[in-house]
Amino acid sequence: MNDTAQNAHDVDLMAIGADGQQFLTFMLAGEEYGVDILRVQEIKCWDSVTKIPNTPEYIRGVINLRGTIVPIIDMRLRFHLDRLDYGTTTVVIVLKVLREGDKSRTMGIVVDGVSDVYNIANSEIKDAPDFGTAVDTKFVKGLTTVNEKMVILLDIDHMCNSAELMVMDGITE
Repeated sequence: MNDTAQNAHDVDLMAIGADGQQFLTFMLAGEEYGVDILRVQEIKCWDSVTKIPNTPEYIRGVINLRGTIVPIIDMRLRFHLDRLDYGTTTVVIVLKVLREGDKSRTMGIVVDGVSDVYNIANSEIKDAPDFGTAVDTKFVKGLTTVNEKMVILLDIDHMCNSAELMVMDGITE
């Protein structure tokens, strides 16, 4: 990054201040999604997992990450999107997820590819529209527009604490 770009980046970070957040964005089926960057532990290339019997299809299995057993969730399958063969851009985003009682757990999500990091002012985050019962938006924290494209911001704590994923607690603890 040249000095001018670095200075602009620093100004962007200062401008966000307490009235904004940074989001790591990733792609799924041509749509851009974002998660709070403070929850991102690391980004890994796709590698094999150990499958766990009798788990939902979207739970690909677990990996051992420096002594921690980490469940891996395929976000395409979680959101009922078409399955896609993993390629060179497929990555696992390893996240710290908050659970009830101030506990946390580490989980990985498989995505088509990482996109960018955006500074988003809180005033730019709009509530998800109410689609009634046709579309479940319980995992959507909000929507924002960046460079004339819509970004779907996910509530990763809610998504990774849903009833289906509680099964993994017994396996990983």
